[in-house]
Amino acid sequence: MKMKRIVRWISLLTVVVTVISVIGITYGQFRNSQRRRDGGQIQTLLPEDRNGVPTWENDPAFKTDVFTFVRIEYDSPRRPRAWMTDFPDSDLNLSFRLQQLTSLKADPNGRILRLTDPELFQYPFIYLIEPGGISLAPDEAVALRRYLLNGGFLMVDDFWGEHEWATFYQAIKQVFPEREPIELPLEHPIFHCVYDLKEKPQIPSFGVAMYGRSAGITWEREDAKTPHYRGLFDDKDRLMAIICHNTDLGDGWEREGEDPWYFTEFSEKKAYPMGINIIFYAMTH
Repeated sequence: MKMKRIVRWISLLTVVVTVISVIGITYGQFRNSQRRRDGGQIQTLLPEDRNGVPTWENDPAFKTDVFTFVRIEYDSPRRPRAWMTDFPDSDLNLSFRLQQLTSLKADPNGRILRLTDPELFQYPFIYLIEPGGISLAPDEAVALRRYLLNGGFLMVDDFWGEHEWATFYQAIKQVFPEREPIELPLEHPIFHCVYDLKEKPQIPSFGVAMYGRSAGITWEREDAKTPHYRGLFDDKDRLMAIICHNTDLGDGWEREGEDPWYFTEFSEKKAYPMGINIIFYAMTH
C-alpha cells in the first residue's frame, strides 16, 4: 500500500495533541438504535438514521485528511453478524466525541470494509469487534498482514473468556505465525498519552453492568475477570495492533445515553478516554 496517507497523518500531530479534558462530556444526547437493513443488505446511513448523533461538515479542501472510523466486516460461523455488534451507534458516537473533545477532524459517517477491499489501504485505523468466533480466509490473513506491516493499525475489542481468546489467537496466528501478542504494561504510553489512566479499564456491556451494579461485577463470565490489553509489534517495535480482551469499549460508546450511572462510571471515565488514547497513539506512532 505504501500508506502514503500516513505521512499526512503525521503532519497533523499538532492538530491531534490539542485534546480537551474529558470534562465537558454531557450525558444523554443519544439513544441506541439498530442498523437499517433492506432485504438482508446493509444500507447507507441516512441523516435520519443517525439516531440523534449530530453531524458536521469538514473543510472540503481536506476531505481525505480526516480521521475515519473503519469497521471490519468478517465471517463468523457461530454468529454471522457478530461484526455488527454495537453498530452504528458506537461508531457514530465515538466519531462525534473525537470531533467534540479534540481538535482532530473526523468523518461523521465512518466506513465498513472487508479486509480484502482495496480501499482498506486508504485508512490508517481499523476496528474489529467480537472476534470470538472469527474465521479468516487465507486472502484475508494475507491482506491484514500486508496492511499492518505497511503502517496500518488494528484495534480489536469486545470478546471474553479463554474460549473466545483461543479462537481469535488461532486467527491472528494465521496473519503472524512468527509473532506473539504481548501484554501491554500499565506503564505503556497508550494508557497515558492523552488521558492518564490509573488502571487497565474493564467496560462491561450495558446489561451486565446494570445486573452486576450492586455487587461491582464488571466481567461477562467467570474466566474473564481480568481485562487484558495485548499488543502486536513489528520489527521496529512499532505497535501495530491493540487487542482489548475481557472488556467492551464499544458498548461504552454505543450505550452512553441510556443511563446516567453507566455513562458516568464507564463511558466518561473509561470507554472514551481509552478509545481516544488508542486513536491518538495509533495516529502518532
